[in-house]
Amino acid sequence: MIEQSRNQIAVVANSALTLLFWKVGKRISDEILNNERAEYGKQIIATISAQLEVNYGRNFTEKNVRRMIQFVDQFPEFEIVVTLSRQLSWSHFFDINTSEITRGKELLFSFSNYKSIKRKRSQTSNITQSI
Repeated sequence: MIEQSRNQIAVVANSALTLLFWKVGKRISDEILNNERAEYGKQIIATISAQLEVNYGRNFTEKNVRRMIQFVDQFPEFEIVVTLSRQLSWSHFFDINTSEITRGKELLFSFSNYKSIKRKRSQTSNITQSI
């Protein structure tokens, strides 16, 4: 019981951190870098990460902030990140290579379609039973 609760807390905390890091990367990419990666971007990321690290700790090193931006590039749809963050921790996202990302998106799409088809069949079945 105690271990199960600890594990649940860890999953929730990891998910929250993953979503936070995605949002930070998205905001920096969209609002500060304007989706560009020029020389200006290198300087500004160093400056931003230094300020974030002072205020919020070692999770916001320059390397991690760059990873946050890369994370948004690899997973641009927030809904997919929400779904995956329930199963994967922040570090797991960087162990996944590009082909696995593509395959994962295909699987999520297939699963969503499967659920949609199953729901429609169920609705159709309910309608025909009531006739």
